[in-house]
Amino acid sequence: MRENKTIFLAILQVVFFLVGMAQEYPIIPKPEQIIYGNDNLRLDKDIGILYEGENDTIQKTLEVFRQQLQKVSGLKVVSNEKKTVNIQVVVRSDEKQHEEGYELDIHPQGIAITAKGHAGVFYALQTLRQLLPPIRNNDRIVLRTARIIDAPAIDWRGMMLDVSRHFYPKESILHLLDLLALYKINVFHWHLCDNEGWRLEIKKYPKLTEIGAWRDEVYGSQFYKDDSTLNLNDTYRYGGFYTQQEIREVVQYAAERHITILPEIELPGHSGAVLAAYPELSCNGKAQAVPNKTAMGSLANQQRYNFEFCAGKEAPFEFLESVLDEVIELFPSTYIHIGGDEVDKTHWKNCTYCQRRMQKENLKDEEELQSYFVKRIENFLAKNNRHLIGWDEILEGGLPVSSTVMSWRGEKGGIKAAQMGHDVIMSPSDPLYLNRYQDDPAKEPLAVKFSINTLDNVYAYSPYANLGGETYHKFIKGVQFAIWTEFIPSLEHLEYMMLPRLPAFAEATWTKPEQKDVDGFVRRLNGGHYQRWQQTGIRFHHELFRQ
Repeated sequence: MRENKTIFLAILQVVFFLVGMAQEYPIIPKPEQIIYGNDNLRLDKDIGILYEGENDTIQKTLEVFRQQLQKVSGLKVVSNEKKTVNIQVVVRSDEKQHEEGYELDIHPQGIAITAKGHAGVFYALQTLRQLLPPIRNNDRIVLRTARIIDAPAIDWRGMMLDVSRHFYPKESILHLLDLLALYKINVFHWHLCDNEGWRLEIKKYPKLTEIGAWRDEVYGSQFYKDDSTLNLNDTYRYGGFYTQQEIREVVQYAAERHITILPEIELPGHSGAVLAAYPELSCNGKAQAVPNKTAMGSLANQQRYNFEFCAGKEAPFEFLESVLDEVIELFPSTYIHIGGDEVDKTHWKNCTYCQRRMQKENLKDEEELQSYFVKRIENFLAKNNRHLIGWDEILEGGLPVSSTVMSWRGEKGGIKAAQMGHDVIMSPSDPLYLNRYQDDPAKEPLAVKFSINTLDNVYAYSPYANLGGETYHKFIKGVQFAIWTEFIPSLEHLEYMMLPRLPAFAEATWTKPEQKDVDGFVRRLNGGHYQRWQQTGIRFHHELFRQ
């Protein structure tokens, strides 16, 4: 009987071995090339990392990997010891290799990583992280031998998060950055202010957070599209902000994960929270509260508020330059986003200061006045070695010379900017606004319904399809998805709206178009990613389970 049992176990081991050998690695985004071997690497002890260089950034990258493995899988990364499976890290200058590219070689004796620099090492480790179990058990870990050669198709792969409508504390942002890093997203666009709240401590202007960071919100408004059913007098105090120390911690945390944080300071519109704190910066100087969602819900309510800085007074420019001085000190990003979208010019048309400015500067209309406003801010940023990015409305009235356009109203603005020779970040609301429904609205939590941005639509997106020729491809610097949070009050809800569309976006931007395969993507998604999310308590959309 014992012999039969031994034979059975031996056969079972062979079966498991063959299954393992046939297994496709569920790596997302899909690597450029995987060459599978005919053997396995068995992990039943801790992992050691061998890196003989003195590059401090790479040492920090290795430390982040140690923390990630310890946190989610229980595997320890230790100094080199006998009988320990080792990861050999080699960094070498290779002009032909992409800065974020890497080679990952899994062989029976260990793992070798070769990269041009620290970003490539980091992404190789994220790929390896996807191959290891999210939660460690007592079973031996078996990896199929393989050589993975990889590099991104698009350099700027970003996410925008609005924290004005709903505020996410520092710990939630750190969690989000870890999730972005796993899928090789390298830009986090932080929409830090809007009409409904200012979220950044500015030392020179304390009322921005004392007043501008808080609003009286109507109970339940995030769950109802039609506010007429609500008791508008039933309100609660809502808000929050990040201290400058918290900002520094987040920026450092992101940098260690090779994520650049792009701050956005909205101007000249979407500034209702600022003007609640400093009403003298508006055209009429009238006092107002920070608008809530209900106030923003109807035109009649909106007309009671100032949302635009006065373009005729000098005080708004002095204010914004002082604010941007502190923003520049906090964020090392080469770029600063200034919004520039949806500017209601009604107050400007009726403002003596603005009309006087137009006459003095020989501006023919309020569109050119907006361009004047944006150009002054661009000049200030340029003097401080920063570049301006704005939504595609900054094209109106004349585009500043060195500005980058982020195209959200479809691709039209981005295409126009590219054909003018300007750099472009594509972020079309259809299909890349992930605050919109991802499935039948009748089955989903309340969301914005302008379009249903399905997993397939996100996966299929390419920024080059409608440019009008390869001549303009060089002006497409990147792609971003965006999440506006009017109806997304919690981190769990945010995760639900992102997953699985986040990995779909990651593969749409990292993987070369000719290598994309949505069926293969779904197969890999089902091959371990939903288990990772489940086991680590991350919420996600049920679309994942489709066959």
